[in-house]
Amino acid sequence: MIVGPRKTAEETFEFTVWAPLDQKVDLEILTPAPRLIATEPAGWGYWRAEVAGLPPDTRYRYVLNGGLKRPDPASHFQPEGVHGPSALVDHDSFPWTDHVFRAVPLTQLVIYELHIGTFTPQGTFDAVIDKLDYLVDLGVNAVEIMPVAQFPGNRNWGYDGAYPFAVQNSYGGPEGLKRLVNVCHQCGLSVILDVVYNHLGPEGNYLGDFGPYFTEKYQTPWGRAVNFDGPYSDGVRRYFLQNAWHWFHRYHIDGLRLDATHAIFDQRPQHFLEELAEFTENYSRENGRRIILIAESNLNDPGLATPRTLGGMGLDSVWNDDFHHAVHTLLTGENTGYYQDYGQLEHLAEAIRNGFCYQGQYSKYRQRGHGRPSGHLPGCAFVNAVQTHDQVGNRRNGEHLTSLTSFEALKLAAGLLLLTPAIPMIFMGEEYGEDNPFLYFVSHGDPDLIEAVRRGRQEEFKDFEWSNEPPDPQAEMTFRRSKLDWSKPTQGRHKVLLDFYKELLYLRKRLGSLSRADKTGLLVWPLPEKKVLVVRRREEAGFIFGLFNLSQELQEFEFGLFLPPGGWRKILDSAEAVWLGPGPCLPERPQKSGLLAGYSLAVYWGKEG
Repeated sequence: MIVGPRKTAEETFEFTVWAPLDQKVDLEILTPAPRLIATEPAGWGYWRAEVAGLPPDTRYRYVLNGGLKRPDPASHFQPEGVHGPSALVDHDSFPWTDHVFRAVPLTQLVIYELHIGTFTPQGTFDAVIDKLDYLVDLGVNAVEIMPVAQFPGNRNWGYDGAYPFAVQNSYGGPEGLKRLVNVCHQCGLSVILDVVYNHLGPEGNYLGDFGPYFTEKYQTPWGRAVNFDGPYSDGVRRYFLQNAWHWFHRYHIDGLRLDATHAIFDQRPQHFLEELAEFTENYSRENGRRIILIAESNLNDPGLATPRTLGGMGLDSVWNDDFHHAVHTLLTGENTGYYQDYGQLEHLAEAIRNGFCYQGQYSKYRQRGHGRPSGHLPGCAFVNAVQTHDQVGNRRNGEHLTSLTSFEALKLAAGLLLLTPAIPMIFMGEEYGEDNPFLYFVSHGDPDLIEAVRRGRQEEFKDFEWSNEPPDPQAEMTFRRSKLDWSKPTQGRHKVLLDFYKELLYLRKRLGSLSRADKTGLLVWPLPEKKVLVVRRREEAGFIFGLFNLSQELQEFEFGLFLPPGGWRKILDSAEAVWLGPGPCLPERPQKSGLLAGYSLAVYWGKEG
């Protein structure tokens, strides 16, 4: 039983809503001709009505028990915002032209994360379309879009969405998202959509008026927990499974990034995430499309990306914060908050070898053991990043890595991200060193809620010992300051860094072992006394050696300890003048030893013997 409106014939729609505790549910048509229609019980708490003579964009809402008037919990469009009526969408009329497109294989993904509202000056889906050639030229092959479910006002990160099925009106609504996905597919780009199944936003969230969507049994940092395991949870689980189907089927989305899965609480024998994985596998098989699921989690739980046949949840991949934290602390020296658990070269080496570097060890920040062993998982089970919306935007001042370390260190971070075996993700603007902040912003309408958000942001930063007040999340200027500056990629160091990212992505595509998130033949040697990391990747015709100096000082490197005799040659050196480096110190072909410039990386390719 599919919740929400569904077109059954020309200008005829079937309406289905889940309201298991209500005695009477009416459908109120507001346009073009107002009328009130009684829905009929359809079993298991569902109510249904079929109505003819309704063109697309018809406005409607539900009347519960003869009094309370609410938008559709599965509304596909809220043109007047979270408090306004719902609107009908004719999904059959969109002229899709992506029938021959096949999504990028999981092992070859290179993801670019972006926020629709700040990626361009206009902040719309159509404006993103105008930048797709730029992304293709950069060398990424997948776009990850931060949440687009309808939120209050016109500026928000998206994690305050109140209508999981409705596409944000200020971004361009359903038609705008479809145009963007269609053109992405024409350009060879997969589209991953960030969805939030662990909570709904605090303003405009009327699901609780329809049924027990939420529970007091658990608490999340963002509001009431979703009822995935209590009484009536069958209907709640079905609602979110149908939401996934909605994105797969009606919007041709190629994958979902699942926000904060550690806050999806479920004690039923089959966890909701496992059920979602099974549902997605079945959809993929039946439709000949490989849909992927990527989890965000702070648990360091390899079970999320372990196949269901081996007792895991069966998701495809998981965000690996350990990699980010290991790189960040080594390049910035930060050691407060959760960064206090990192800062050693071995942390980074372990994250490259095994995914998580905390696999049960004691965490000083958490004051307990953290994580489980993850070395059995393939490289593609981890999404690595050196910047994300969370790690930038959840800083008090929203600083990109550009503002926290040197230009040489930015190139080094890029090499660590793009030359090691995991799925790499680039956060918008990272590739050219954007130095505008990415701040936290909202546009709520409730004064008490606005003040609560302000206090919450101040409380969130107490562990990091950052001294100044965070920018006001409600202020429009906070949002405007967070937009990318598109004049920068063509100028000075910004252009050089962009070209360096392109070169790394070109190498990744050209050399087979780099193009796959594959740990076959991987060896990682940390040299703590020098703060140098050596990473070997196996090629079909030889090997690739990456040398990474994570100190500011010149470091002597003895080739003979790591490179066996053979025909080796240098194929990249971040210290070269073309990359505005201090000048190369390493030879083009290995000798007994050489000098590795501070915060630099070099790559050698060759064969043994």
